Amino acid sequence: MKRIVMLAGFCALLYNTSCKQAKEEKEEKNKYAVTSPVIIDTSFTKEYVSQIRSVRNIEIRAQEKGYLQNIYVDEGQSVKAGQLLFRIMPKIYEAELLKAQAEAKASEIEYENTKSLADKNIVSKNELAMAKANLDKAKAEVALASVHLSFTEIRAPFDGTIDRIPLKLGSLIDEGELLTSLSDNSQVFSYFNVSEPEYLNYQSSTNKGQKQKVSLVLANNEVLKTKGEVETIESEFDNETGNIAFRARFSNPNQLLRNGETGKVQMVVPIKNALVIPQKATYELQDKIFVFVVDKNNVVKSREITVTSHLPDIYIVSNGLNASDKILLEGVQKVKDDDKIAYDFQDPKDVISQLKLKTE
Repeated sequence: MKRIVMLAGFCALLYNTSCKQAKEEKEEKNKYAVTSPVIIDTSFTKEYVSQIRSVRNIEIRAQEKGYLQNIYVDEGQSVKAGQLLFRIMPKIYEAELLKAQAEAKASEIEYENTKSLADKNIVSKNELAMAKANLDKAKAEVALASVHLSFTEIRAPFDGTIDRIPLKLGSLIDEGELLTSLSDNSQVFSYFNVSEPEYLNYQSSTNKGQKQKVSLVLANNEVLKTKGEVETIESEFDNETGNIAFRARFSNPNQLLRNGETGKVQMVVPIKNALVIPQKATYELQDKIFVFVVDKNNVVKSREITVTSHLPDIYIVSNGLNASDKILLEGVQKVKDDDKIAYDFQDPKDVISQLKLKTE
């Protein structure tokens, strides 16, 4: 009987010890990592939808009326400055030039005769001046006829690529009618819109005269091998969008880029005094982002936050948190509102230093 009592006491002691250890293990398992947001200066790479434009892109139009007699180029062809592109039937203008030249010759003869008589005081100086004026007028008519004739030959004003040619041989052309377009694609402009806060951060962080390097992502998601530079910023914001247009220049030695293409400009955007938190401290619900904030009684409360920018491992928060808040770092899927927790506080700077973050 005595042995039975001793055995029962031993079992009870063993049970109590086991329960105590299990309870301690459970408490240990329910201890969570907690940290706080941190304020730092940082930067991130942002993509902007852009429109690509040739450095020079012009419409080539007829300057005279007539029939399209010759087309010397084809669509998509590269041409050199001064190369003959089109010819409008020149017969009428050639005849007008010959007529003007003949009239100029007659005026020159008349002037020489009048000058000879004026030297002998046979005619007055006024008659000589009138003859000289007639000669000058005839020479001007020759020059004008020459210009009209030259307009029948349309030449490339610069090196470039021919666009679509809408007219065919023999077409009757009016003055000012479009013949084609010419693009100089040796370099291209990329236009993209930047918000007002990003514009202000850009201006405050960029040294005067320094040009920001940018990359260009093409429509097939490949990055252009050559980097570009932000050259200029427009003078006014768009009242409807609140954005302002930036212009970057890219060299295009392989003629890969053409006028009218689209792409995405990648630019490093600086942010001063950014409030950042680890992405793993958040969860999403119905397209909204939340964190668990730990109050003074160690009770967790869910709180919606506004995220302005995404970096590889962190969020930049504009609303919903401040630097003094304590947030649940790990276990956001294991707790719920009003749970009381035990936690270990981790220094925010140590937490952030382990993430993929660029700080200045």
